[in-house]
Amino acid sequence: MRRVVLAGRGELAEWRDAARAFAAAGILPEEIDWCEKGAEADLAFQRDAMPPAPVMARKPMTVPPAFIELAQTVLCHSDPARFSLLYRLLWRLQLDRQLLEVASDEDVARARLMAKNVRRDAHKMMAFVRFKEVGAVSADRRKFFAWFEPDHHIVRRTAPFFQRRFTDMDWLIATPKGSAAWDGERLTMSDEPCEKPNLTDAADELWRTYYASIFNPARLKLKAMQAEMPKKYWKNLPEADLIPGLIASAESKVRAMAAREATQSLPFHDRLQEAARTIPAEPEAPAGTLEALRAEAAACTRCPLHAKATQTVFGEGPRDAEVMFVGEQPGDQEDISGRPFVGPAGRLLDQVITEAGIDRSLLYVTNAVKHFKYEPRGKRRIHQKPNMGEVKHCRWWLNLEMALIKPKLVVAMGATALSALTDTKQRLQDVRGKAIAIDERRTLFVTVHPSYLLRIPDERLKAEELSRFREDMATIQRLMLAAA
Repeated sequence: MRRVVLAGRGELAEWRDAARAFAAAGILPEEIDWCEKGAEADLAFQRDAMPPAPVMARKPMTVPPAFIELAQTVLCHSDPARFSLLYRLLWRLQLDRQLLEVASDEDVARARLMAKNVRRDAHKMMAFVRFKEVGAVSADRRKFFAWFEPDHHIVRRTAPFFQRRFTDMDWLIATPKGSAAWDGERLTMSDEPCEKPNLTDAADELWRTYYASIFNPARLKLKAMQAEMPKKYWKNLPEADLIPGLIASAESKVRAMAAREATQSLPFHDRLQEAARTIPAEPEAPAGTLEALRAEAAACTRCPLHAKATQTVFGEGPRDAEVMFVGEQPGDQEDISGRPFVGPAGRLLDQVITEAGIDRSLLYVTNAVKHFKYEPRGKRRIHQKPNMGEVKHCRWWLNLEMALIKPKLVVAMGATALSALTDTKQRLQDVRGKAIAIDERRTLFVTVHPSYLLRIPDERLKAEELSRFREDMATIQRLMLAAA
């Protein structure tokens, strides 16, 4: 039996050099006793642990990249058995290159569990380190100290995160398993264990104030809270001394919140509606003008959507615009501002039409439906697609807009706009990118709504669809030039 003593502070090179030497000599896993360096050992290898000369006829061992990544993480674990486990996997990988994909294998499962524990410990360190100011390095640079008690050897693993995050200050993070320090120019590491000091500063009270303000008694779930903030970390968190009291008072606070609910102020859109009623009426616009139509639409009650929306969001643009863009309906930001296409979808539209050489100020932009349809979800209002009945009710206003503006080119963005403009159920993809003659004076062009592009989760597909949208805008620009 050959005995190997390693420092075991999470460095891959230390274990890799030893494993490579023993593997080259053909030493089997069961013939090595891997140990973590203790007070009695001063060398990384004991003299009797040095392997014999490599077997020249032996084929060099190779491993997949996934093993290197796994080993880097597992070596940070505090279990002394991690060295022998990795060496055993090294040998077995020579016979089965797909071994790491066998989740049910005992060695693989154990290694992956160790790696998971290390990653979790590192995550907790990045979340629960609390810096305390201990002095000033210069007039514009301060010095901080933090104490943390990790389960595993993760100081070297997490130190670069703190360097990137807190590069503008000098700091030292001390733990029983070593320390890391940053002086603005160099990151230094030490494996020497540290002792916990007794330090407090003004930031402790800030942490307490912050935690008390974000604690929601109505959503208190003890098991979930302790999973995210395990009790073993509480002793080093200044805000943790508030937790027992916050938990004890949670039930009474929820009852008090319920009692206040009936007297709370109205939602913000109702307040805006009430405020609008107090604004003096503007002089009545001449009949048959766009301004008169906008004023008439402001009081629209043709469908139930007006009851929940903040206000009617009418079209916007020149009275003699030759191009009209029609979307689906206003969104949350449009509902509040009263203007079309000012939210994320509108900003994307502005960006793409500018790239295509189209002047937004020359366009008339509007929606098939003039009120925001949504579903309340917590503090947010989630967009809901208008149904055909709502689209048909609002077609009254859309037809009047078109009759007054008389655009030569109408751009339908999305299936709802296409349905409102054609009164058909054509598939958008069947007519997208095509110029369709509505009559002898007017052309319809169909494309997607920019909000569709924002909702695509797959980045590759999003890039492809955005490219197609840019091509559509370039086609529109050519049609505008041809109609001029």
